[in-house]
Amino acid sequence: MRFLLRIYRLCGRWPFRFFLFFVLLWFYVRRRAAREASREYLQRLHAFSGGATPMPSPRNVFRHFLAFSEILLGKLLAMGASDLQADYRVDGTECIDPLFEQKRGALFVTAHFGNIELCRKLAERYAGVRLTAFGYTKNAARFTRLMKELDPGYDVDLIQVASVGVDTAIALAQRVSAGGLVVITGDRVPVDTATATVRVPFLGHEASFPVSPYVLAAALQCPLFAVFGACHGDGFVITVRQLAESICLPRRARETAAVPYAAAFAGLLEAECLKTPFQWSNFYPFWALPEPTKTEEAC
Repeated sequence: MRFLLRIYRLCGRWPFRFFLFFVLLWFYVRRRAAREASREYLQRLHAFSGGATPMPSPRNVFRHFLAFSEILLGKLLAMGASDLQADYRVDGTECIDPLFEQKRGALFVTAHFGNIELCRKLAERYAGVRLTAFGYTKNAARFTRLMKELDPGYDVDLIQVASVGVDTAIALAQRVSAGGLVVITGDRVPVDTATATVRVPFLGHEASFPVSPYVLAAALQCPLFAVFGACHGDGFVITVRQLAESICLPRRARETAAVPYAAAFAGLLEAECLKTPFQWSNFYPFWALPEPTKTEEAC
């Protein structure tokens, strides 16, 4: 990413695309599992849309990879560096304007769709709003360190944990009570942790989605929103939709009680995939995840 950022700054978008094309070509040839995962996603989306979205051909699988390269450029543009500014608009300001005017915090659940770093732009719209990213993976921590290295003004905090526990909930509650935003992904299940999941319909087939966002929202007792950042041409659209003003999950049946929220989020993600089919960064067998798991942890 350091190399690509330098290419973009010195030469612009098309030289950036030229170099990245060969990187993606190598990735496409060498990563059979990623190709198959992309093909499965495109096939299910194509069937779900009634044939309105691209067919799962080798050409479109490679277009999926190319779209990911554009998302990578979008991440660099959204960093906020002085010479790299992203043009964007927000769809759903009526949902969040009252929230920030009242200086209330909230939880935002997002997906590996488009440019999730655009969530930072929501915080920048309102002075004094602090953004905290809640992540499970070491890759998220590496990316945050790189962003802070490339852009000293990158002010997103990252809390990296294996599961949602009491200590984590307390730390996040302090941020929300101070009017901050907490962002968590809702479309990935860590394969190396015993994360509680539920099965909900997604693109015509049941898939596993984590319950952590909804458990966390119930613990924080704050509004819950879904947010997506999609690339459109040379600009971006941040879509915000409210999922709940507050959530209450019973301790003994919280997975079951979380199903409507997970299903609503999956439905919003479906709608985004239908509008921009190549922007869901799904390069692993999403529908092959194990059956729902349950944990005894509670926030």
